[in-house]
Amino acid sequence: MAAAKKPVEELERVAIRFAGDSGDGMQVIGAKFTESTALFGNDLSTFPDFPAEIRAPAGSLAGVSGFQIHFASEDIRTPADQPDVLVVFNPAALRANAGDVRRGGMIVVNEDAFTSKNVERAGYETDPLPELRERFRVVEVPITRLTREALSDLKLSTREKDRSKNFFALGLMSWLYHRPIESTERWLRGRFEGDLLEANLRVLKAGMHFGETTELFPVSFTVPRAKIQPGRYRNITGNTALAWGVLAASVQMDRPVFLGAYPITPASDVLHELARFRHFGVRTFQAEDEIAAVSSAIGAAYAGHLAVTTTSGPGFILKQEALGLAVMTELPLVVINIQRAGPSTGMPTKTEQADLLATMYGRNSDSPVVVLAAATPGDCFYVVLEAFRLAVQHMTPVVVLSDGYLANSAEPWAIPDVASLPRPEVTQCTDPEGFAPYTRDPETLARPWAVPGTPGLEHRIGGIETEDRTGNVSYDPANHQKMVSLRAEKVARIAADMPPLEANGADHGELLVVGWGGTHGALTEAVNAARADGLDVSSIHIRHLNPFPANLGDLLSRFRKVLVAELNQGQLWRMLRAEYLVPAELLSKVEGQPFKVGEIRAKIDEMLSEGAG
Repeated sequence: MAAAKKPVEELERVAIRFAGDSGDGMQVIGAKFTESTALFGNDLSTFPDFPAEIRAPAGSLAGVSGFQIHFASEDIRTPADQPDVLVVFNPAALRANAGDVRRGGMIVVNEDAFTSKNVERAGYETDPLPELRERFRVVEVPITRLTREALSDLKLSTREKDRSKNFFALGLMSWLYHRPIESTERWLRGRFEGDLLEANLRVLKAGMHFGETTELFPVSFTVPRAKIQPGRYRNITGNTALAWGVLAASVQMDRPVFLGAYPITPASDVLHELARFRHFGVRTFQAEDEIAAVSSAIGAAYAGHLAVTTTSGPGFILKQEALGLAVMTELPLVVINIQRAGPSTGMPTKTEQADLLATMYGRNSDSPVVVLAAATPGDCFYVVLEAFRLAVQHMTPVVVLSDGYLANSAEPWAIPDVASLPRPEVTQCTDPEGFAPYTRDPETLARPWAVPGTPGLEHRIGGIETEDRTGNVSYDPANHQKMVSLRAEKVARIAADMPPLEANGADHGELLVVGWGGTHGALTEAVNAARADGLDVSSIHIRHLNPFPANLGDLLSRFRKVLVAELNQGQLWRMLRAEYLVPAELLSKVEGQPFKVGEIRAKIDEMLSEGAG
């Protein structure tokens, strides 16, 4: 007689976190679960969180790697403050993550890993599971043993069999939340062969069959497809979007791209992704160091290429002197800085927003550059397009700020219609008739792009101060004053070429929450929830950080209170107080983790309750 089919419950949203050793494949199964969820049609947001060490001691807290995915039938913007389900492969993963789980949530543990030795190595004095059962639904599954049983007839070592256990957990969660596994099967067939392929496929299905037959899971769950705008979508990370934005700029401007880069976490993936597109005319150069990387890009900009260099905080500091050269020579260089927790090596795989002041003022002398910041993984694509537009139309270096959270997290991204993307005009002189190489546009103060080798456009250029009209080296005091002011004015005038800032909510009121960069999702969700509860709060998210949007000062003045929330010790907060003299308050966090919606909501409630009644 066939077993009765288990009931299915419908949920609006779910957050799941996979956690284990850095060698247990948490990022792999997290990515595969995300892919299947995107194909199913849910909105989603992910947060990969992993250590910097290549292989920390097995079973240690330092080696715990995690991947959280939040998926829903409605629009979501964050990976969720608390996971509803935590899947852990050892006691260390449990200890590092149990405190984040929603009370009453589910914790699925690999019971085979909870030996006395592993429990002690994780810092527990006794078995932690009995105490956790008082707050959570703890489900003990012998994942290791079931994996070995499923592979008992394959000629693989025990270690090779155990490396497949992550796919048992993936199969189990795929059954529990009705995720399709066909995309994972295709991926496995393209990556493995022979017994290794058979092992992973078999274990994936064993996890699904276990869910169907065990009494540990009396029900399964489904999250309906999200109602989204029609179009073609793909799952995209911030780093992939950055690379594709560079590629799109090349196509839209019909100019070759040159990327000069030195590998650094978390920026290396941009280099890896762009290196795949040689057939689009993309040239990638892995330099011997950060200084060579940026210098090669400056040379490419001088030669008429769309030039870009990528890095993270420590590398960005090494590039600063060369970036000053790009300021002096007024060349259209794009620098992408994917910020990470510091200082020094700091926490390379953790997120932070602490390079804003270095971007603004980190070079010697007065060296203004345009500064943009991406807000979401998908927005990284459009920010790079905007960066190249401003760089070539205003002949100035542009810095794009991303961060570790945006770089590695993912979201569904509507693939744009290429015809709808902007096609900026590149002001390049090819006809020397009546052209002086040092002529400036009277409105923008930008010079045309005089590419070397064009007959009649010979000119002088270099890092020593020059006279504006001739390009001759000049040590005249009045000329230096003029040139420093002129370069600053050119950047300041770009504000006229930017869209006005719009508030999320009202354009006036009691409290305005200000953010920038990867905090967008948490800030927006917190403000929207507060507004739904009737609170007088709005938000703005600043994309153009230098120059500021022309209407920023007016917006700030329309609110009685201003809160700046950022993942540093108050860098934008200082800039706004200095520029607009607003008595803004600061919500600061430097834990290497993104904001939680609850943290921002608590600060909103606190500020609105002060003086109330």
